[in-house]
Amino acid sequence: MLPQWNAAKKVTCSAAAVALLAGCAATPMGPTVNVMPGPGKTFEVFQIDQANCKSFAESQVAGQAQATNNQAVGGAALGTLLGAGLGAGIGAATGNAGAGAAIGAAAGLGTGAAYGAGNTGNAQYSIQVQYDNAFSQCMYAKGELVPGYAPIAQPTMYRPTPAAPVADPMVRATQQELIRLGLLNGGADGVMGPRTSGAISNFEQAHGLPVDGAPSPRLLGILQATP
Repeated sequence: MLPQWNAAKKVTCSAAAVALLAGCAATPMGPTVNVMPGPGKTFEVFQIDQANCKSFAESQVAGQAQATNNQAVGGAALGTLLGAGLGAGIGAATGNAGAGAAIGAAAGLGTGAAYGAGNTGNAQYSIQVQYDNAFSQCMYAKGELVPGYAPIAQPTMYRPTPAAPVADPMVRATQQELIRLGLLNGGADGVMGPRTSGAISNFEQAHGLPVDGAPSPRLLGILQATP
Protein backbone atom coordinates (compact mmCIF):
# COMPACT_ATOMS: atom_id res chain seq x y z
CA MET A 1 0.00 0.00 0.00
CA LEU A 2 3.08 2.30 0.17
CA PRO A 3 2.91 3.61 -3.42
CA GLN A 4 -0.63 4.90 -3.06
CA TRP A 5 0.17 6.80 0.11
CA ASN A 6 3.32 8.28 -1.45
CA ALA A 7 1.14 9.52 -4.29
CA ALA A 8 -1.39 10.88 -1.86
CA LYS A 9 1.38 12.60 0.11
CA LYS A 10 2.60 14.45 -2.96
CA VAL A 11 -0.88 15.76 -3.64
CA THR A 12 -1.46 16.56 0.03
CA CYS A 13 1.68 18.73 0.17
CA SER A 14 0.14 21.03 -2.42
CA ALA A 15 -3.15 21.32 -0.54
CA ALA A 16 -2.17 24.43 1.40
CA ALA A 17 -1.07 26.30 -1.72
CA VAL A 18 -4.18 25.38 -3.66
CA ALA A 19 -6.44 26.29 -0.76
CA LEU A 20 -4.84 29.71 -0.47
CA LEU A 21 -5.15 30.26 -4.21
CA ALA A 22 -8.79 29.21 -4.04
CA GLY A 23 -9.61 32.01 -1.62
CA CYS A 24 -7.65 33.77 1.12
CA ALA A 25 -9.24 35.87 3.87
CA ALA A 26 -7.54 39.11 4.84
CA THR A 27 -7.97 41.87 7.39
CA PRO A 28 -9.99 44.67 5.70
CA MET A 29 -7.89 47.46 4.19
CA GLY A 30 -10.47 50.00 5.31
CA PRO A 31 -14.16 50.61 6.01
CA THR A 32 -16.94 50.43 3.44
CA VAL A 33 -19.00 52.97 5.42
CA ASN A 34 -19.15 56.50 4.01
CA VAL A 35 -18.58 58.57 7.16
CA MET A 36 -18.50 62.37 6.81
CA PRO A 37 -17.04 65.11 9.06
CA GLY A 38 -19.34 66.02 11.94
CA PRO A 39 -20.69 69.49 12.74
CA GLY A 40 -17.91 71.89 13.59
CA LYS A 41 -15.19 69.34 12.73
CA THR A 42 -12.29 70.47 10.54
CA PHE A 43 -11.00 68.06 7.93
CA GLU A 44 -7.71 67.77 9.82
CA VAL A 45 -9.51 66.63 12.98
CA PHE A 46 -11.67 64.28 10.89
CA GLN A 47 -8.54 62.64 9.46
CA ILE A 48 -7.15 62.07 12.95
CA ASP A 49 -10.43 60.53 14.11
CA GLN A 50 -10.52 58.34 11.01
CA ALA A 51 -7.00 57.01 11.56
CA ASN A 52 -7.69 56.25 15.22
CA CYS A 53 -10.96 54.50 14.41
CA LYS A 54 -9.33 52.38 11.68
CA SER A 55 -6.80 51.17 14.24
CA PHE A 56 -9.63 50.41 16.67
CA ALA A 57 -11.59 48.47 14.01
CA GLU A 58 -8.49 46.44 13.07
CA SER A 59 -7.99 45.49 16.71
CA GLN A 60 -11.57 44.18 16.88
CA VAL A 61 -11.03 41.69 14.01
CA ALA A 62 -7.39 40.85 14.70
CA GLY A 63 -6.54 37.20 14.06
CA GLN A 64 -9.85 36.29 12.41
CA ALA A 65 -8.46 36.24 8.87
CA GLN A 66 -5.57 33.96 9.84
CA ALA A 67 -7.90 31.58 11.66
CA THR A 68 -10.13 31.40 8.58
CA ASN A 69 -7.17 30.64 6.30
CA ASN A 70 -5.95 27.91 8.65
CA GLN A 71 -9.37 26.27 8.49
CA ALA A 72 -9.36 26.46 4.69
CA VAL A 73 -5.95 24.76 4.48
CA GLY A 74 -7.02 22.09 6.94
CA GLY A 75 -10.18 21.41 4.95
CA ALA A 76 -8.23 20.99 1.72
CA ALA A 77 -5.71 18.65 3.37
CA LEU A 78 -8.44 16.57 4.98
CA GLY A 79 -10.27 16.28 1.67
CA THR A 80 -7.04 15.13 0.03
CA LEU A 81 -6.45 12.37 2.56
CA LEU A 82 -10.03 11.15 2.44
CA GLY A 83 -9.97 11.19 -1.36
CA ALA A 84 -6.68 9.31 -1.40
CA GLY A 85 -8.04 6.59 0.84
CA LEU A 86 -11.15 6.17 -1.25
CA GLY A 87 -9.15 6.23 -4.51
CA ALA A 88 -6.69 3.68 -3.20
CA GLY A 89 -9.52 1.34 -2.36
CA ILE A 90 -11.01 1.68 -5.80
CA GLY A 91 -7.57 1.41 -7.46
CA ALA A 92 -6.73 -1.73 -5.53
CA ALA A 93 -9.75 -3.44 -7.02
CA THR A 94 -8.36 -2.70 -10.48
CA GLY A 95 -4.77 -3.60 -9.57
CA ASN A 96 -3.36 -0.04 -9.45
CA ALA A 97 -3.80 1.35 -5.95
CA GLY A 98 -1.15 4.09 -6.41
CA ALA A 99 -2.87 5.66 -9.41
CA GLY A 100 -6.22 5.41 -7.67
CA ALA A 101 -4.83 7.12 -4.60
CA ALA A 102 -3.40 9.96 -6.67
CA ILE A 103 -6.63 10.48 -8.56
CA GLY A 104 -8.68 10.30 -5.37
CA ALA A 105 -6.33 12.71 -3.59
CA ALA A 106 -6.59 15.24 -6.43
CA ALA A 107 -10.37 14.99 -6.40
CA GLY A 108 -10.45 15.32 -2.62
CA LEU A 109 -8.15 18.34 -2.79
CA GLY A 110 -10.39 20.04 -5.33
CA THR A 111 -13.49 19.40 -3.23
CA GLY A 112 -11.78 20.50 -0.02
CA ALA A 113 -10.38 23.66 -1.64
CA ALA A 114 -13.76 24.56 -3.11
CA TYR A 115 -15.44 24.05 0.26
CA GLY A 116 -12.74 26.09 1.97
CA ALA A 117 -13.08 28.88 -0.58
CA GLY A 118 -16.82 29.09 0.08
CA ASN A 119 -16.28 29.28 3.82
CA THR A 120 -13.50 31.83 3.33
CA GLY A 121 -15.80 34.08 1.29
CA ASN A 122 -18.47 33.99 3.98
CA ALA A 123 -15.90 34.64 6.70
CA GLN A 124 -14.42 37.58 4.75
CA TYR A 125 -17.86 39.20 4.55
CA SER A 126 -18.39 38.67 8.29
CA ILE A 127 -14.98 40.17 9.09
CA GLN A 128 -15.75 43.24 6.95
CA VAL A 129 -19.12 43.71 8.69
CA GLN A 130 -17.50 43.53 12.14
CA TYR A 131 -14.79 45.95 11.00
CA ASP A 132 -17.37 48.43 9.64
CA ASN A 133 -19.45 48.24 12.82
CA ALA A 134 -16.46 48.93 15.06
CA PHE A 135 -15.30 51.79 12.80
CA SER A 136 -18.77 53.35 12.72
CA GLN A 137 -19.19 53.13 16.50
CA CYS A 138 -15.82 54.79 17.03
CA MET A 139 -16.46 57.60 14.53
CA TYR A 140 -19.95 58.25 15.89
CA ALA A 141 -18.61 58.48 19.44
CA LYS A 142 -16.13 61.10 18.21
CA GLY A 143 -18.96 63.22 16.77
CA GLU A 144 -18.57 62.36 13.07
CA LEU A 145 -21.55 61.79 10.76
CA VAL A 146 -22.34 58.08 10.30
CA PRO A 147 -25.01 57.05 7.73
CA GLY A 148 -28.27 56.08 9.44
CA TYR A 149 -27.52 57.85 12.71
CA ALA A 150 -28.45 61.38 13.75
CA PRO A 151 -25.60 63.68 14.79
CA ILE A 152 -24.76 63.70 18.48
CA ALA A 153 -26.48 66.68 20.10
CA GLN A 154 -24.00 69.37 21.00
CA PRO A 155 -24.10 70.39 24.68
CA THR A 156 -25.83 73.69 25.27
CA MET A 157 -23.70 76.22 27.07
CA TYR A 158 -25.24 77.07 30.44
CA ARG A 159 -26.03 80.72 30.85
CA PRO A 160 -27.22 81.62 34.33
CA THR A 161 -30.20 83.95 34.57
CA PRO A 162 -29.08 87.37 35.77
CA ALA A 163 -30.22 88.02 39.31
CA ALA A 164 -32.91 90.65 39.74
CA PRO A 165 -31.46 93.93 41.02
CA VAL A 166 -32.03 94.51 44.73
CA ALA A 167 -33.65 97.77 45.79
CA ASP A 168 -31.50 100.01 47.98
CA PRO A 169 -33.36 102.12 50.59
CA MET A 170 -30.80 104.91 50.23
CA VAL A 171 -31.25 105.01 46.47
CA ARG A 172 -35.05 104.92 46.81
CA ALA A 173 -35.10 107.84 49.25
CA THR A 174 -32.75 109.82 46.98
CA GLN A 175 -34.96 109.13 43.97
CA GLN A 176 -38.05 110.29 45.87
CA GLU A 177 -36.38 113.62 46.64
CA LEU A 178 -35.18 114.04 43.05
CA ILE A 179 -38.72 113.38 41.82
CA ARG A 180 -40.08 115.91 44.32
CA LEU A 181 -37.64 118.50 42.99
CA GLY A 182 -38.60 117.72 39.38
CA LEU A 183 -35.13 116.41 38.53
CA LEU A 184 -36.19 112.78 37.89
CA ASN A 185 -39.17 111.33 36.06
CA GLY A 186 -40.76 107.97 36.85
CA GLY A 187 -41.04 105.95 40.03
CA ALA A 188 -38.59 105.38 42.87
CA ASP A 189 -37.57 101.70 42.49
CA GLY A 190 -34.44 101.85 44.62
CA VAL A 191 -32.25 100.63 41.76
CA MET A 192 -29.31 102.80 40.77
CA GLY A 193 -29.13 103.51 37.03
CA PRO A 194 -27.89 106.11 34.54
CA ARG A 195 -31.05 108.27 34.88
CA THR A 196 -30.73 108.48 38.66
CA SER A 197 -26.98 109.12 38.44
CA GLY A 198 -27.55 111.88 35.86
CA ALA A 199 -30.19 113.56 38.03
CA ILE A 200 -27.84 113.52 41.04
CA SER A 201 -25.03 114.99 38.94
CA ASN A 202 -27.30 117.83 37.73
CA PHE A 203 -28.34 118.64 41.32
CA GLU A 204 -24.73 118.57 42.56
CA GLN A 205 -23.58 120.84 39.74
CA ALA A 206 -26.43 123.29 40.32
CA HIS A 207 -25.66 123.57 44.04
CA GLY A 208 -21.88 123.77 43.81
CA LEU A 209 -21.28 120.29 45.17
CA PRO A 210 -18.58 117.85 44.06
CA VAL A 211 -20.06 116.02 41.10
CA ASP A 212 -19.89 112.22 41.41
CA GLY A 213 -23.47 111.17 40.57
CA ALA A 214 -23.60 108.81 43.55
CA PRO A 215 -26.15 108.72 46.40
CA SER A 216 -24.97 109.21 49.97
CA PRO A 217 -26.46 110.13 53.38
CA ARG A 218 -24.97 113.62 53.07
CA LEU A 219 -26.50 114.13 49.61
CA LEU A 220 -29.85 112.81 50.84
CA GLY A 221 -29.81 115.31 53.72
CA ILE A 222 -29.13 118.18 51.32
CA LEU A 223 -31.93 117.03 49.00
CA GLN A 224 -34.39 116.82 51.87
CA ALA A 225 -33.43 120.32 53.03
CA THR A 226 -33.92 121.78 49.55
CA PRO A 227 -37.38 123.37 49.12
